[in-house]
Amino acid sequence: MNDIDLLTDSLNRLVKLALDSGEASSVEEAERIFADYRMQIVVGPDVAESAVLQAALLTAVNCASRCMLGGVTVVGACGSLRVALPSFGGLPDTIRGLGARTAGAPDPAVPTLVIGDVMPEGIERLAIRATFAHWCGGVVPLASGLRLAENGLFTPAGVLAGAIGVAEIFQRLRGGLPVACRRAAGLDLWDYRRDWMCGTEASSASRLPSSAWIIGLGNLGQAYLWTLALLPYGGEAAELVMQDVDVLAPSNLSTSLLTFRDMMRRKKTRALADWADARGFKTRIIERPFAADFRIGGREPPVALVGVDNALARQAVEDVGFARVIEAGLGRGPQDFLGIDLHTFPASKSARQVWADISSSDPEISQPAYRAMLEGSGDRCGIVRLAGRSIGAPFVGAVAGSMVVSELLRLSLGGPRHELGSCHLRDLQGRTIVMGTPWEAFNPGSVGIAA
Repeated sequence: MNDIDLLTDSLNRLVKLALDSGEASSVEEAERIFADYRMQIVVGPDVAESAVLQAALLTAVNCASRCMLGGVTVVGACGSLRVALPSFGGLPDTIRGLGARTAGAPDPAVPTLVIGDVMPEGIERLAIRATFAHWCGGVVPLASGLRLAENGLFTPAGVLAGAIGVAEIFQRLRGGLPVACRRAAGLDLWDYRRDWMCGTEASSASRLPSSAWIIGLGNLGQAYLWTLALLPYGGEAAELVMQDVDVLAPSNLSTSLLTFRDMMRRKKTRALADWADARGFKTRIIERPFAADFRIGGREPPVALVGVDNALARQAVEDVGFARVIEAGLGRGPQDFLGIDLHTFPASKSARQVWADISSSDPEISQPAYRAMLEGSGDRCGIVRLAGRSIGAPFVGAVAGSMVVSELLRLSLGGPRHELGSCHLRDLQGRTIVMGTPWEAFNPGSVGIAA
């Protein structure tokens, strides 16, 4: 590898935002900008007893530690885990293992996410609260005094709330969005059309999917696995088929929730299957590109969770025998990296119709940082490859993960189906929703929740 290839392999995908926007004229300058970004999470005593609040906390820590290069501090966390994550002990140990440090008191000068029973005294004035009820999750300004009932056991709502909390603080730190941390932002994962602040009751997830086929193990695929792992699977393990061809690289640390430094240079399938096995899932791996050149077997998972950045692979998702497909895609550039599109199939348009246009163009390399690299290296092809890498944020993937896994759960519960759910974390109110024709009753198999 030459220097440009090494940089492509290692560059923090969110720091790349400062290169692509033209804000920074070098990688070093971009890293200095992000080194000033930090946040703290202040936790109430009730978090020790709530699996959903712990899902919010651990998702926020996992996301923030990958993108807040100035550091993440957690205040007030104690007790044992109410969710099952391998390799960790109690809650403080898990927080440290995910990259944050713990402290005894909040710093009033640091942007703050509050989770649980925390009073506003001593907390900075723009602090936000993560809150949930049933399938609803999001954040509200702490000073507003608003808070949902925080009832129910639906951990994807916690994943959603924790990820949106980091997204709001990140946008506040970046500037350019005055309403960040001054508004309510969230979703109702049962039905995107509903006002999440109503905290409307929905079906209880009393049974969990017994299998799924995860295609792609990058930002999205790992967010799916993270969200599945936080569900209350007990002794009856789910079967997961995990398909990917890539090797984990340092750049994955900045976007992917289950990538850690001791996994570097391992196949994604093998490293993540080891993690999933330790969680209690039954895994099988496939190390070949996804294409319409095979058929799934009768005893293999009939539902696919797709998270690939490849139009040809997306075109083929209905061609190999899956009964149901749930797919998400993320934005790539400085203006749309906070965007999420969710599709389900079969639908009114086939996957081949949705992704009929697979044309692409070379990325822009006129920004100051890329011009300087080109002058210094002369490696135009390498610069184009670097510029073509997408900007990625772990909190965007986590929001998408909560949406996709919720769609999977609704599949067997008989809830509404979103044929298309398109949203942007800059303004979740401006989402586009196309409700699908209700699928025929479909039960891919289910297992009971842990007692």
